[in-house]
Amino acid sequence: MKLTLEAVAALTGGKILSGDPELTVFGVASLLDASREEASFLGNEKYFQDFLHTSAGIVLVPPGLPAYPEHAAFVEVDNPSMAFNALVKYFMASAYRFTPGIHPTAIIDPTASFNPDKIHVGAYTCIGAHCIIGDGTDIGNGCDIGDGVTMGENCRLHAHVTIRERCKLGNRVTIQPGAVIGSDGFGFLMGDNGRYVGIDQVGIVELGDDVDVGANTTIDRARFGRTIVGEGTKIDNLIQLGHNVVVGRHCIIVAQSGIAGSTKVGDYATIAAQVGISGHLNIGSKSTLGAKTGVLSDIPENSTYWGMPAFPYKDATRQYAALKKLPALIKEVRALKKELDSSGK
Repeated sequence: MKLTLEAVAALTGGKILSGDPELTVFGVASLLDASREEASFLGNEKYFQDFLHTSAGIVLVPPGLPAYPEHAAFVEVDNPSMAFNALVKYFMASAYRFTPGIHPTAIIDPTASFNPDKIHVGAYTCIGAHCIIGDGTDIGNGCDIGDGVTMGENCRLHAHVTIRERCKLGNRVTIQPGAVIGSDGFGFLMGDNGRYVGIDQVGIVELGDDVDVGANTTIDRARFGRTIVGEGTKIDNLIQLGHNVVVGRHCIIVAQSGIAGSTKVGDYATIAAQVGISGHLNIGSKSTLGAKTGVLSDIPENSTYWGMPAFPYKDATRQYAALKKLPALIKEVRALKKELDSSGK
C-alpha cells in the first residue's frame, strides 16, 4: 500500500502547499516517529515543536502556520485529525480482511439464522438458539452469544465479547475485547429476614447502528424494557452503564465513566473520563461533563459542567482557583490571630 502526495491531497480533500506530487509514502505515524516514507499530521498546537522537528515525508497541516520544517511536503486541510483518519483507514485496510467461514470449534445452535457464506465465526465461539446474524458480521474467537440475540449487518465483535440473551445490535456495531452486553443490572432489595434479595432483570440492551463499545465495558440489561445506546454513540474502555440507562445519538463517553440506572442522556452529549452520574437523572443534549465530574442533579442542554458536585464550568473554575488560594489565606488568618493574641486585643 502506498500513496503519492497528489493522492494524499485527493483522498483528504486538501491542497498541496509544497513537495513533489509524485513523492510516495507507505504508511502513517506520529510526528516524532514518522520516517521520510510515512505521513503524519499536526492536529493540536501543543505539538508544534514536534512538527518543526518531524522527519515525516508528508504532513497534513491546518491553514496559516507561522513556520514549517524543511525536507517535508505539506497538504493543507481544514481538519488535520479527521483528514489523517482517512489515511489511517487507507493504510490499515490491508491489516484486516473479512473472510467468511465458521471455525470448526465454534458451537452454534441449529436454530440460529445466518448465511454461513457471508459471516465469520471464530474459534470456540458459542451462538445460542434462535439468534439472527446479519451478513458481513465478524464474530471473533471465544465470544458467547446468548439465545435470541439479533445482530445487524457488518458488525464486528472482537475476541471474548459476551452478548447476553435477547439483546439487539444494529448495523455496523463494533465491540472491543472483553465487553459484556446485557449483564444483569445491579438490583437488590432488603428482605424481611435482613438479607438482600436479587431483583430479576428481564429486559434487554439495544445498541443502535454504528455504535462502538470499548474493551471491558459493561452495559447492563434493563430491569424491564430496554437499556438503549443510540445511533453513532462511541463508548470508550471500562465504561459502566446501569440498567435502563438511555444514551442518545452520537454521544461520546470516555474511559472509566459510570452512569447509574434509569438516567437519560440526550443526543450529542460528551462525558469525559471518570465521570460519575447518579441514577434517575436527565443529561441534556449537547451538554459536556468535564473529567472527574460528579453529577447529582439534572444537567441542562447546551451546557458545560465540571467538578464534584457538578457546577457550571465557569463557576467551577472560579471555585477551584479560590481553593488553591486557601492554604495561603489560612496562613494569613493564623498570623493575624497570633498578632491579635499577642497584643492582648
